[in-house]
Amino acid sequence: MGVAGVGKTAVGKRVAAALGLPFHDADDFHPAANRRKMAAGVPLTEADRQPWLEELARRMTEWEADGGAVVACSALRRRHRELLAAASPGAVRFVFLDAPVEVVRARLAERRGHYMPASLLDSQLATLERPEPDEAVSVDASGDPDETARAVVDALSSPRT
Repeated sequence: MGVAGVGKTAVGKRVAAALGLPFHDADDFHPAANRRKMAAGVPLTEADRQPWLEELARRMTEWEADGGAVVACSALRRRHRELLAAASPGAVRFVFLDAPVEVVRARLAERRGHYMPASLLDSQLATLERPEPDEAVSVDASGDPDETARAVVDALSSPRT
C-alpha cells in the first residue's frame, strides 16, 4: 500500500514471485469512470473509491480461498484498510511502502502508459493516513524494487505483533 509511484506494482510482483502467490494490481479493478476521472487529473472522492474497494474486498475473499495473493493497492485511509482487512479476517497483512516525496515525484515523472498523471500525487498525499504499527509494517521503498521486495518478504515472515 502507498501513494502512486512508490513502487507498489514493481515491488508487489517481486514479492508475489518470491512467495509463490498470484499478483493483482488494484488499479486494474477501478471502474472506467474512475480511470477517466484520474486520467483527466481529477482526484477521486470517497464516493468514487467505495465501489472499487468493495469489489476488491469481494475478490480478496476469493483470492484467500484460493490460497492467497499479493495485491498492490493504495489503501490510503485507515477506513480503506479496515474494509479490505474485513474481507479475510486474520489473513490480510498490509505493508506500507514509504519513500521521500522527491523520490516518488521522480518515479512518476519517468512513468509512461499509466492513466494516473503525476499531478494527482499531491491529492494522494493529502488523503494518505499513514498507517499505525497495528495496521501495517512500514518498509523503506526508496531503493530499487528488488531490495524493497526482499525487505517486504522479510517483514512478512516476521510474526505479527
